[in-house]
Amino acid sequence: MHIRGAHTLVCGAGGFIGGHLVNKLFEEGAASVRAVDVKPLDEWYQQNPTAQSLVLDLQEKDACLKAAEGVDAVFQLAADMGGMGFIENNKALCMLSVLTNTHMLMAARTQGVKRFFYSSSACVYNGDKQTNPDVVALKEEDAYPALPEDGYGWEKLFSERMCRHFREDYGLETRVARFHNVYGPLGTWTGGREKAPAAVCRKVLEAKMSGNHEIEIWGDGHQTRSFMYVDDCTKGVVDIYHSDILEPINLGSSELVTINQLVDIAEEIVGIKLKRNYNLSAPKGVNGRNSDNTMIQQHLGWEPSIKLRDGLARTMAWIEQQMLASVTTTR
Repeated sequence: MHIRGAHTLVCGAGGFIGGHLVNKLFEEGAASVRAVDVKPLDEWYQQNPTAQSLVLDLQEKDACLKAAEGVDAVFQLAADMGGMGFIENNKALCMLSVLTNTHMLMAARTQGVKRFFYSSSACVYNGDKQTNPDVVALKEEDAYPALPEDGYGWEKLFSERMCRHFREDYGLETRVARFHNVYGPLGTWTGGREKAPAAVCRKVLEAKMSGNHEIEIWGDGHQTRSFMYVDDCTKGVVDIYHSDILEPINLGSSELVTINQLVDIAEEIVGIKLKRNYNLSAPKGVNGRNSDNTMIQQHLGWEPSIKLRDGLARTMAWIEQQMLASVTTTR
């Protein structure tokens, strides 16, 4: 089922990745894109004027049936989520995304959708394999035996299994990618749902603008992560959608850095050095997580490759624009 000429649906299109994906689908030649999100239109991160933009609550079955009517392909990205601070403090809310995934799969089957893409997360991986900052990169099979992130990770893992069984039992072609820490412009950068790259960019810029050359870092700064730029993410989504990969697959950068190194890069971009204050009681997630990209290289001959330094510079420039604009409007 090729995207070119297809009628497509993006669930969660008012969000960060969803908004970028809508644009990507048009670039790939989609005949139409229906963009759906629960947020009011004026709260969407971006809107493509060519898309059919609808405000629907996809936790409701009837809304899912309406969204999936007449489409060939569904890209299910809708979820209540955010950075580690949000995930650790809103476990029930994260679990409720199971309603959206369940009802969207049911609607896709009812409406005769040909292919269903589901965005899972690296939070499905067994926590016992992520206790050391010198982490061994996570292979797809490391999700089992199951010990995922409490709340958010359990819901993602359960929904992966639902996709599998809808494929096996009902013949709905499903594809599942496990996203690893996506960042970039036009994303959340303040308010409590932002992820580490955007939070670090904002804090470094705040320090520069205020003249208070200090930064608070959650944890001891030694925890390790990989961060994937959003353009790599949308390319990976399209390629995995087109592929014959039936099992969940990693979609993430393998460029591992510590949080301290992430701050180093942000400081270098801005041209500043900051005193670091470590908040050891703040949510910090697992000690180490990286993406093993053996499978994606074998199947697609590709892996996310945009360097963190390059992607962070683009993200920093966009966040600085937003901060300056907000200062101007409050004067």
